[in-house]
Amino acid sequence: MKALIIGSGMAGPAAAMALQRAGVDATVYEAHAGGAENVGVFLTLGSNGIDALRAIEADAAVGAAGFETPGIDMVSTTGKALGRVRTSRPDGDITSRTLKRADLYRGLRDEALRRGIRIEHGKRLVEAQDTGDGVRAVFADGSEEYGDLLIGCDGLHSTVRGLIDPAAPAPAYSGLIGLGGYTRGVPVNTEVGSYQMVFGKRAFFGYAPAPDGEVWWFANLPRQDEPARGEVEAIDAEQWRRRLAALFADDAGPAAELIRASQEITPASPMHAMLGVPAWHRGRMIVIGDAAHAPSPTSGQGASLSVEDAVELAKALRDLPTIEGAFAAYEALRRPRVERIVKQAARINNNKAAGPVGRIVRDLLMPLLLPRLANGEQSRQTYGHHIDWDASAVGEDGGLARQ
Repeated sequence: MKALIIGSGMAGPAAAMALQRAGVDATVYEAHAGGAENVGVFLTLGSNGIDALRAIEADAAVGAAGFETPGIDMVSTTGKALGRVRTSRPDGDITSRTLKRADLYRGLRDEALRRGIRIEHGKRLVEAQDTGDGVRAVFADGSEEYGDLLIGCDGLHSTVRGLIDPAAPAPAYSGLIGLGGYTRGVPVNTEVGSYQMVFGKRAFFGYAPAPDGEVWWFANLPRQDEPARGEVEAIDAEQWRRRLAALFADDAGPAAELIRASQEITPASPMHAMLGVPAWHRGRMIVIGDAAHAPSPTSGQGASLSVEDAVELAKALRDLPTIEGAFAAYEALRRPRVERIVKQAARINNNKAAGPVGRIVRDLLMPLLLPRLANGEQSRQTYGHHIDWDASAVGEDGGLARQ
Protein backbone atom coordinates (compact mmCIF):
# COMPACT_ATOMS: atom_id res chain seq x y z
CA MET A 1 0.00 0.00 0.00
CA LYS A 2 1.24 3.49 -0.89
CA ALA A 3 0.02 6.72 0.74
CA LEU A 4 0.35 10.23 -0.67
CA ILE A 5 0.57 12.73 2.21
CA ILE A 6 -0.11 16.38 1.43
CA GLY A 7 1.64 18.80 3.81
CA SER A 8 4.82 18.52 5.86
CA GLY A 9 3.89 20.57 8.92
CA MET A 10 3.29 18.45 12.01
CA ALA A 11 0.64 15.96 10.96
CA GLY A 12 2.41 15.04 7.70
CA PRO A 13 5.72 13.65 9.01
CA ALA A 14 3.94 12.11 12.01
CA ALA A 15 1.48 10.34 9.70
CA ALA A 16 4.30 9.12 7.45
CA MET A 17 6.19 7.65 10.41
CA ALA A 18 3.06 6.02 11.84
CA LEU A 19 2.14 4.55 8.46
CA GLN A 20 5.66 3.25 7.94
CA ARG A 21 5.42 1.52 11.30
CA ALA A 22 2.11 0.01 10.15
CA GLY A 23 3.72 -1.32 6.97
CA VAL A 24 2.43 1.39 4.60
CA ASP A 25 4.83 3.23 2.29
CA ALA A 26 4.30 7.01 2.40
CA THR A 27 5.72 10.07 0.66
CA VAL A 28 5.12 13.61 1.89
CA TYR A 29 4.47 16.44 -0.60
CA GLU A 30 4.94 20.02 0.63
CA ALA A 31 3.78 23.10 -1.30
CA HIS A 32 6.54 25.41 -0.06
CA ALA A 33 10.00 25.23 -1.56
CA GLY A 34 11.69 25.17 1.85
CA GLY A 35 11.06 24.02 5.39
CA ALA A 36 9.24 25.77 8.23
CA GLU A 37 12.29 26.71 10.29
CA ASN A 38 11.09 30.28 10.88
CA VAL A 39 7.33 29.76 11.09
CA GLY A 40 5.30 30.77 14.12
CA VAL A 41 6.18 31.47 17.72
CA PHE A 42 5.80 28.68 20.29
CA LEU A 43 3.23 26.13 21.35
CA THR A 44 2.57 23.49 23.97
CA LEU A 45 2.74 19.84 23.05
CA GLY A 46 0.45 18.19 25.57
CA SER A 47 1.29 15.01 27.43
CA ASN A 48 -1.25 13.27 25.18
CA GLY A 49 0.63 14.45 22.09
CA ILE A 50 3.93 13.22 23.51
CA ASP A 51 2.23 9.92 24.35
CA ALA A 52 1.12 9.60 20.71
CA LEU A 53 4.69 10.20 19.52
CA ARG A 54 5.90 7.63 22.03
CA ALA A 55 3.53 5.09 20.44
CA ILE A 56 5.57 5.31 17.22
CA GLU A 57 8.90 5.73 19.06
CA ALA A 58 9.27 9.33 17.87
CA ASP A 59 9.01 11.22 21.17
CA ALA A 60 12.80 11.59 21.41
CA ALA A 61 12.65 13.76 18.26
CA VAL A 62 11.22 16.63 20.30
CA GLY A 63 12.24 15.62 23.81
CA ALA A 64 15.23 17.95 24.02
CA ALA A 65 13.44 21.04 22.69
CA GLY A 66 11.77 23.62 24.90
CA PHE A 67 10.90 22.93 28.53
CA GLU A 68 8.34 21.12 30.66
CA THR A 69 5.16 23.05 31.47
CA PRO A 70 3.11 21.16 34.04
CA GLY A 71 0.48 23.80 34.79
CA ILE A 72 -1.09 27.22 34.30
CA ASP A 73 -1.90 29.83 36.95
CA MET A 74 -4.86 32.00 36.00
CA VAL A 75 -5.03 35.56 37.37
CA SER A 76 -7.30 38.56 36.91
CA THR A 77 -6.43 42.06 35.76
CA THR A 78 -5.95 43.03 39.42
CA GLY A 79 -3.62 40.11 40.13
CA LYS A 80 -6.26 38.03 41.92
CA ALA A 81 -5.54 34.29 41.69
CA LEU A 82 -8.37 32.56 39.80
CA GLY A 83 -7.03 29.02 40.00
CA ARG A 84 -4.45 26.61 38.64
CA VAL A 85 -4.94 24.32 35.66
CA ARG A 86 -3.03 21.05 35.38
CA THR A 87 -1.80 20.52 31.80
CA SER A 88 -0.20 17.10 32.00
CA ARG A 89 -1.16 13.50 32.60
CA PRO A 90 -2.59 13.00 36.07
CA ASP A 91 -0.19 10.10 36.77
CA GLY A 92 2.79 12.38 36.16
CA ASP A 93 4.40 9.91 33.73
CA ILE A 94 4.52 12.47 30.89
CA THR A 95 4.68 16.25 31.30
CA SER A 96 3.57 18.67 28.61
CA ARG A 97 6.33 20.69 26.91
CA THR A 98 6.42 24.21 25.53
CA LEU A 99 8.67 24.50 22.50
CA LYS A 100 9.15 26.71 19.48
CA ARG A 101 6.92 25.71 16.62
CA ALA A 102 9.93 25.64 14.28
CA ASP A 103 11.72 23.18 16.59
CA LEU A 104 8.74 20.83 16.53
CA TYR A 105 8.55 21.03 12.73
CA ARG A 106 12.28 20.41 12.44
CA GLY A 107 12.34 17.55 14.92
CA LEU A 108 9.51 15.64 13.23
CA ARG A 109 10.86 16.28 9.74
CA ASP A 110 14.40 15.22 10.61
CA GLU A 111 13.20 12.05 12.32
CA ALA A 112 11.05 11.17 9.31
CA LEU A 113 14.01 11.69 6.98
CA ARG A 114 16.20 9.59 9.26
CA ARG A 115 13.71 6.75 8.86
CA GLY A 116 14.00 6.95 5.08
CA ILE A 117 10.72 8.76 4.42
CA ARG A 118 10.77 10.92 1.30
CA ILE A 119 9.66 14.57 1.63
CA GLU A 120 9.31 16.50 -1.63
CA HIS A 121 9.16 20.31 -1.55
CA GLY A 122 7.66 22.64 -4.13
CA LYS A 123 4.73 20.28 -4.68
CA ARG A 124 1.52 22.31 -4.43
CA LEU A 125 -1.52 20.06 -4.91
CA VAL A 126 -4.09 21.42 -7.37
CA GLU A 127 -6.22 18.37 -8.13
CA ALA A 128 -6.80 14.82 -6.92
CA GLN A 129 -9.03 12.12 -8.31
CA ASP A 130 -10.18 8.83 -6.86
CA THR A 131 -9.72 6.39 -9.74
CA GLY A 132 -11.55 3.55 -8.02
CA ASP A 133 -8.47 1.46 -7.41
CA GLY A 134 -6.22 4.34 -6.35
CA VAL A 135 -5.70 8.11 -6.23
CA ARG A 136 -4.14 10.40 -8.84
CA ALA A 137 -2.63 13.62 -7.48
CA VAL A 138 -1.79 16.55 -9.76
CA PHE A 139 0.61 19.30 -8.68
CA ALA A 140 1.06 22.89 -9.82
CA ASP A 141 4.37 22.08 -11.48
CA GLY A 142 2.56 19.69 -13.83
CA SER A 143 3.78 16.50 -12.19
CA GLU A 144 1.50 13.66 -11.14
CA GLU A 145 1.70 10.95 -8.50
CA TYR A 146 -0.34 7.81 -7.93
CA GLY A 147 -1.08 5.99 -4.69
CA ASP A 148 -3.62 3.81 -2.94
CA LEU A 149 -4.82 6.65 -0.69
CA LEU A 150 -4.28 10.37 -0.13
CA ILE A 151 -4.10 12.04 3.29
CA GLY A 152 -4.57 15.79 3.60
CA CYS A 153 -2.31 17.18 6.33
CA ASP A 154 -2.39 20.64 4.73
CA GLY A 155 -3.74 22.69 7.61
CA LEU A 156 -6.47 25.26 8.10
CA HIS A 157 -6.64 26.34 4.46
CA SER A 158 -6.61 22.76 3.19
CA THR A 159 -6.82 22.04 -0.53
CA VAL A 160 -7.68 18.40 0.16
CA ARG A 161 -10.68 19.36 2.32
CA GLY A 162 -12.13 21.26 -0.64
CA LEU A 163 -11.50 18.35 -2.99
CA ILE A 164 -13.32 15.97 -0.65
CA ASP A 165 -16.23 18.39 -0.21
CA PRO A 166 -16.36 21.58 -2.31
CA ALA A 167 -19.03 22.92 0.06
CA ALA A 168 -16.89 22.43 3.19
CA PRO A 169 -16.95 25.43 5.55
CA ALA A 170 -14.06 27.87 5.73
CA PRO A 171 -12.09 28.32 8.96
CA ALA A 172 -13.95 30.44 11.51
CA TYR A 173 -12.34 33.61 12.86
CA SER A 174 -12.18 33.47 16.67
CA GLY A 175 -12.37 37.21 17.33
CA LEU A 176 -8.76 37.37 18.54
CA ILE A 177 -5.39 38.46 17.14
CA GLY A 178 -2.39 36.50 18.40
CA LEU A 179 1.32 37.25 18.61
CA GLY A 180 4.21 36.64 21.00
CA GLY A 181 7.81 37.24 21.86
CA TYR A 182 10.87 36.50 23.98
CA THR A 183 12.38 38.64 26.73
CA ARG A 184 15.57 38.51 28.77
CA GLY A 185 16.54 40.59 31.77
CA VAL A 186 13.08 40.98 33.32
CA PRO A 187 12.60 38.90 36.49
CA VAL A 188 9.16 37.38 37.03
CA ASN A 189 7.68 35.89 40.17
CA THR A 190 6.55 32.68 38.49
CA GLU A 191 7.78 29.11 38.83
CA VAL A 192 10.13 28.10 36.00
CA GLY A 193 8.21 26.19 33.37
CA SER A 194 4.74 27.13 34.57
CA TYR A 195 2.52 29.52 32.68
CA GLN A 196 0.85 32.53 34.20
CA MET A 197 -2.11 33.75 32.20
CA VAL A 198 -3.70 37.13 32.84
CA PHE A 199 -7.26 38.04 31.91
CA GLY A 200 -6.34 41.66 31.33
CA LYS A 201 -8.66 44.64 31.21
CA ARG A 202 -8.24 45.07 27.44
CA ALA A 203 -6.50 41.90 26.25
CA PHE A 204 -5.20 38.49 27.35
CA PHE A 205 -1.56 37.81 28.22
CA GLY A 206 0.36 34.64 29.00
CA TYR A 207 3.99 33.98 29.85
CA ALA A 208 6.29 31.21 31.04
CA PRO A 209 9.89 31.56 32.25
CA ALA A 210 12.27 29.13 30.56
CA PRO A 211 15.04 27.41 32.56
CA ASP A 212 17.70 29.65 30.95
CA GLY A 213 16.04 32.83 32.26
CA GLU A 214 14.33 33.86 29.04
CA VAL A 215 10.61 34.58 29.33
CA TRP A 216 8.36 33.34 26.52
CA TRP A 217 5.14 35.35 26.22
CA PHE A 218 2.06 35.73 24.02
CA ALA A 219 -0.82 38.16 23.74
CA ASN A 220 -4.38 37.74 22.43
CA LEU A 221 -6.15 40.95 21.43
CA PRO A 222 -9.92 41.04 20.94
CA ARG A 223 -11.06 42.34 17.56
CA GLN A 224 -14.62 41.82 16.42
CA ASP A 225 -14.15 42.16 12.66
CA GLU A 226 -11.83 39.76 10.87
CA PRO A 227 -8.76 41.51 9.45
CA ALA A 228 -8.06 41.36 5.75
CA ARG A 229 -5.42 38.81 4.79
CA GLY A 230 -1.99 40.27 5.49
CA GLU A 231 -3.32 43.30 7.40
CA VAL A 232 -2.06 42.53 10.91
CA GLU A 233 0.96 40.63 9.59
CA ALA A 234 2.14 43.89 7.98
CA ILE A 235 2.31 45.76 11.32
CA ASP A 236 5.94 45.85 12.42
CA ALA A 237 7.34 44.82 15.81
CA GLU A 238 7.89 48.36 17.09
CA GLN A 239 4.31 49.33 16.39
CA TRP A 240 3.13 46.25 18.25
CA ARG A 241 5.51 46.99 21.14
CA ARG A 242 3.94 50.41 21.67
CA ARG A 243 0.38 49.20 21.23
CA LEU A 244 0.70 46.16 23.50
CA ALA A 245 2.49 48.07 26.25
CA ALA A 246 -0.39 50.54 26.32
CA LEU A 247 -3.03 47.78 26.31
CA PHE A 248 -1.53 46.06 29.36
CA ALA A 249 -0.42 49.20 31.23
CA ASP A 250 -3.30 49.03 33.73
CA ASP A 251 -3.00 45.30 34.49
CA ALA A 252 -1.19 43.84 37.46
CA GLY A 253 1.87 41.78 36.63
CA PRO A 254 4.87 42.12 34.33
CA ALA A 255 3.11 42.13 30.93
CA ALA A 256 3.88 45.71 29.93
CA GLU A 257 7.49 45.46 31.13
CA LEU A 258 8.06 42.15 29.32
CA ILE A 259 6.74 43.64 26.09
CA ARG A 260 8.79 46.84 26.31
CA ALA A 261 12.01 44.90 27.00
CA SER A 262 11.37 42.11 24.49
CA GLN A 263 14.29 41.23 22.21
CA GLU A 264 11.92 39.66 19.68
CA ILE A 265 8.26 40.17 18.82
CA THR A 266 6.87 37.76 16.25
CA PRO A 267 4.42 38.72 13.47
CA ALA A 268 0.76 38.81 14.46
CA SER A 269 -1.99 36.76 12.86
CA PRO A 270 -5.76 36.33 13.25
CA MET A 271 -6.72 33.24 15.25
CA HIS A 272 -9.01 30.74 13.53
CA ALA A 273 -10.67 27.45 14.36
CA MET A 274 -12.11 24.68 12.21
CA LEU A 275 -15.22 22.96 13.55
CA GLY A 276 -18.11 21.08 12.04
CA VAL A 277 -16.49 19.84 8.82
CA PRO A 278 -19.21 17.47 7.60
CA ALA A 279 -16.98 15.17 5.53
CA TRP A 280 -13.50 14.17 6.67
CA HIS A 281 -13.15 11.60 3.92
CA ARG A 282 -14.50 10.52 0.54
CA GLY A 283 -13.43 7.39 -1.25
CA ARG A 284 -9.67 7.06 -0.85
CA MET A 285 -9.05 10.64 0.35
CA ILE A 286 -9.10 11.89 3.96
CA VAL A 287 -8.11 14.97 5.98
CA ILE A 288 -6.58 14.87 9.45
CA GLY A 289 -5.22 17.41 11.93
CA ASP A 290 -6.02 21.09 11.37
CA ALA A 291 -7.39 20.32 7.92
CA ALA A 292 -10.29 18.51 9.60
CA HIS A 293 -10.67 20.08 13.04
CA ALA A 294 -8.43 22.95 14.11
CA PRO A 295 -9.03 24.12 17.68
CA SER A 296 -8.19 27.69 18.57
CA PRO A 297 -4.60 28.02 19.90
CA THR A 298 -6.31 28.67 23.24
CA SER A 299 -6.81 24.92 23.60
CA GLY A 300 -3.08 24.15 23.63
CA GLN A 301 -4.09 20.98 21.77
CA GLY A 302 -3.71 21.65 18.04
CA ALA A 303 -0.35 19.90 17.63
CA SER A 304 -1.25 17.09 20.03
CA LEU A 305 -4.52 16.25 18.28
CA SER A 306 -2.74 16.22 14.91
CA VAL A 307 -0.23 13.66 16.16
CA GLU A 308 -2.98 11.57 17.76
CA ASP A 309 -4.83 11.60 14.42
CA ALA A 310 -1.75 10.38 12.58
CA VAL A 311 -1.24 7.42 14.90
CA GLU A 312 -4.89 6.40 15.12
CA LEU A 313 -5.31 6.54 11.34
CA ALA A 314 -2.24 4.35 10.84
CA LYS A 315 -3.63 1.80 13.31
CA ALA A 316 -6.98 1.77 11.51
CA LEU A 317 -5.33 1.18 8.13
CA ARG A 318 -3.17 -1.55 9.67
CA ASP A 319 -6.03 -3.47 11.27
CA LEU A 320 -9.14 -2.93 9.14
CA PRO A 321 -9.52 -4.76 5.80
CA THR A 322 -10.43 -1.83 3.51
CA ILE A 323 -9.29 1.77 3.16
CA GLU A 324 -12.83 3.12 3.15
CA GLY A 325 -13.73 1.04 6.21
CA ALA A 326 -10.64 2.23 8.04
CA PHE A 327 -11.50 5.86 7.25
CA ALA A 328 -15.07 5.48 8.52
CA ALA A 329 -14.03 3.73 11.73
CA TYR A 330 -11.27 6.30 12.33
CA GLU A 331 -13.73 9.20 12.04
CA ALA A 332 -16.21 7.53 14.37
CA LEU A 333 -13.46 7.23 16.97
CA ARG A 334 -11.89 10.67 16.59
CA ARG A 335 -14.74 13.08 15.92
CA PRO A 336 -16.31 13.09 19.43
CA ARG A 337 -12.96 13.71 21.12
CA VAL A 338 -11.68 16.49 18.90
CA GLU A 339 -14.98 18.34 18.68
CA ARG A 340 -15.29 18.36 22.47
CA ILE A 341 -11.84 19.98 22.76
CA VAL A 342 -12.54 22.50 19.98
CA LYS A 343 -15.75 23.59 21.70
CA GLN A 344 -13.99 23.94 25.06
CA ALA A 345 -11.40 26.25 23.48
CA ALA A 346 -14.16 28.39 21.96
CA ARG A 347 -15.67 28.92 25.41
CA ILE A 348 -12.29 30.04 26.78
CA ASN A 349 -11.95 32.49 23.88
CA ASN A 350 -15.20 34.13 24.97
CA ASN A 351 -13.73 34.69 28.44
CA LYS A 352 -10.65 36.33 26.93
CA ALA A 353 -12.81 38.92 25.22
CA ALA A 354 -15.27 39.50 28.08
CA GLY A 355 -16.80 42.92 28.68
CA PRO A 356 -16.95 44.73 32.07
CA VAL A 357 -19.89 42.69 33.40
CA GLY A 358 -18.50 39.46 31.95
CA ARG A 359 -15.16 40.07 33.68
CA ILE A 360 -16.86 40.41 37.06
CA VAL A 361 -18.86 37.20 36.58
CA ARG A 362 -15.81 35.33 35.26
CA ASP A 363 -13.60 36.38 38.17
CA LEU A 364 -16.26 35.32 40.68
CA LEU A 365 -17.05 31.95 39.12
CA MET A 366 -13.69 30.78 37.84
CA PRO A 367 -12.18 30.00 41.26
CA LEU A 368 -15.23 27.81 41.94
CA LEU A 369 -15.39 26.09 38.55
CA LEU A 370 -11.73 25.54 37.65
CA PRO A 371 -11.01 22.80 40.20
CA ARG A 372 -13.90 20.74 38.86
CA LEU A 373 -13.63 21.48 35.13
CA ALA A 374 -9.92 21.89 34.50
CA ASN A 375 -8.43 19.46 36.99
CA GLY A 376 -11.01 16.69 37.06
CA GLU A 377 -12.45 14.41 34.42
CA GLN A 378 -12.04 17.00 31.67
CA SER A 379 -8.31 17.23 32.27
CA ARG A 380 -7.95 13.46 32.50
CA GLN A 381 -9.76 12.97 29.19
CA THR A 382 -7.63 15.57 27.42
CA TYR A 383 -4.12 15.11 28.80
CA GLY A 384 -4.40 11.52 29.99
CA HIS A 385 -5.39 10.13 26.58
CA HIS A 386 -3.26 7.08 25.77
CA ILE A 387 -2.72 5.20 22.50
CA ASP A 388 -1.53 1.61 22.76
CA TRP A 389 0.20 0.86 19.47
CA ASP A 390 0.23 -2.90 20.03
CA ALA A 391 -3.45 -3.20 20.85
CA SER A 392 -5.76 -4.10 17.99
CA ALA A 393 -7.64 -1.17 16.52
CA VAL A 394 -10.70 -3.32 15.86
CA GLY A 395 -13.40 -3.33 18.51
CA GLU A 396 -16.14 -5.86 19.08
CA ASP A 397 -18.49 -3.91 16.80
CA GLY A 398 -15.96 -3.96 13.94
CA GLY A 399 -15.05 -0.29 14.40
CA LEU A 400 -12.03 1.16 16.14
CA ALA A 401 -11.53 0.04 19.72
CA ARG A 402 -12.01 2.76 22.36
CA GLN A 403 -8.89 3.31 24.48
